[in-house]
Amino acid sequence: MASSTPSHPVPPSLSLPPSQFARLQPHAYLLAHLSPPAASNQPSLRANGRAASQFRVTSANAGSLTHTNGSAVVRIGDTAAVCGVRAEILHTDDIASWSVSQASSEQNTDKKPEEGDTDSQDKEDRAHIQDLNLLVPNLSLSTGCAPGFTPGAAPSALAQSLSHQLLSLLHSTRLVQADDLRIWYQPPNLEAEALGEQMDVDSEGSGNPAREIKAFWVLYIDVMIISLAGNPFDAAWASVLAALRDTKLPKAWWDADNETILCSDDIADAQKLSLRGLPIASSFCSFEADAAAGWRAVVIPDAEEQKAQEQKQKKQGMQQRWILADPDGYEEGLSQERACVVVDKENDGKGNTVIVKMEKHGGWALDGDDMRQLVDVSARRWDEMKRILDQC
Repeated sequence: MASSTPSHPVPPSLSLPPSQFARLQPHAYLLAHLSPPAASNQPSLRANGRAASQFRVTSANAGSLTHTNGSAVVRIGDTAAVCGVRAEILHTDDIASWSVSQASSEQNTDKKPEEGDTDSQDKEDRAHIQDLNLLVPNLSLSTGCAPGFTPGAAPSALAQSLSHQLLSLLHSTRLVQADDLRIWYQPPNLEAEALGEQMDVDSEGSGNPAREIKAFWVLYIDVMIISLAGNPFDAAWASVLAALRDTKLPKAWWDADNETILCSDDIADAQKLSLRGLPIASSFCSFEADAAAGWRAVVIPDAEEQKAQEQKQKKQGMQQRWILADPDGYEEGLSQERACVVVDKENDGKGNTVIVKMEKHGGWALDGDDMRQLVDVSARRWDEMKRILDQC
């Protein structure tokens, strides 16, 4: 009777599937994709199949929430953010320092500014928006967007940091104009009415009393990250931009008889915000081929030897560093240095590129030449995001 046992048993396979290799050796897995062997003739691609300067597929949809003054949903890859803007009225009577600030502003405006001098107006706009906290962004990650964030938990350090970044960028870009948030009141000219003279409110030199600010609109900008797969700031800021572009404020006026603010129920009377430009944020991270490069730079006091070694490796065609645009969660965990560039373009994209904000943290590998390249990549990203936001 013949035996069914093979005479030469097959040895077990020692290879690992890509998913397990990515978990056991994440740095080597990403490095193998970015630096393939020359004999393989494979292009340098990231583990997700994108090129180093390629962003993930982005989509935007405005007006998704019906109970807000403006809303938007932005999805960048698997990272999704929902933003809703709610407008509430803040009476000047409820501002403790309003009378003092008005008295000081009247003293400062005794001297008429020269034509074309907008410094005083800009200072007043900044004071109203920043000092009165007319823009209140808040970002939430406690939505079960990722395994590390459980629903109903307290705000994490990342959520608080992102909220502060949104507020700082709203103030530095001066995206929202203060005049859109003011509710004015024109007092009547009682002397002219007593004499029966014809009165024109808008005409200059008619002797009408100066207009008064009776209230402000406060915009509560709530952002919820419903899916987190890396680079939450770009998705959050894009959702804020799309939501503010969708925001409409009702027509409001001061009722002198009832001494209160009244709003029109007619949707046709509502007005959109006149935003300043379209600042687009683009985030990047730096991936080092040598995982200990950052530590070695700290341990070795003299960095000349390290630089000489890097130059030698560059001459041999060995790339030691990659700048990855729009990093996902896997790539963020393998990089220590990150950069963010916010750019805008003049004349609705037909003019020059303006650098609104530029920052980097976590290391010193990115130099001036690298940042110039990131500005060029961010300018191309601006064109893409403008097309997406105009279509939503």
